[in-house]
Amino acid sequence: MPQMADIIVKKADGTTNITYSQQSPSSGDKTPAVWKSRTAGTAIAFQPELRVSAQGGSGPIAPAQSGPVRRIKATYYYPQLVTNTTNSVTSVHRQEMASADFTVPADMAATDVAEAAQQFANLLASALVQACVKEGYAAS
Repeated sequence: MPQMADIIVKKADGTTNITYSQQSPSSGDKTPAVWKSRTAGTAIAFQPELRVSAQGGSGPIAPAQSGPVRRIKATYYYPQLVTNTTNSVTSVHRQEMASADFTVPADMAATDVAEAAQQFANLLASALVQACVKEGYAAS
């Protein structure tokens, strides 16, 4: 089981690091582990957040598969802040939300699970997928 720790990633400029600090570890199935970027805003609501939860389960995950599985869900929130020019009060205007759901067969080889996780993470990090998200359209 992974141990809770801070997560450091690159910002959009590709050189600056941003830290997502551990807030709350998962206490078990269905309870998310929570990280927040404490440097991104002064109020808790102003800080981007990542939540990851996991649980056991069973049932079909693809036409030819069934049996015990682990389900992992990651959810990310990034607030858009606005400041009222009249009274200088900052508030959350909107939030971008992203999520990923993973269903891992319990009898899948650890090397295959690791390879799938790495490839998926790298696909999300690819310039093309990032451009799709930034522009709001699928590649054509």
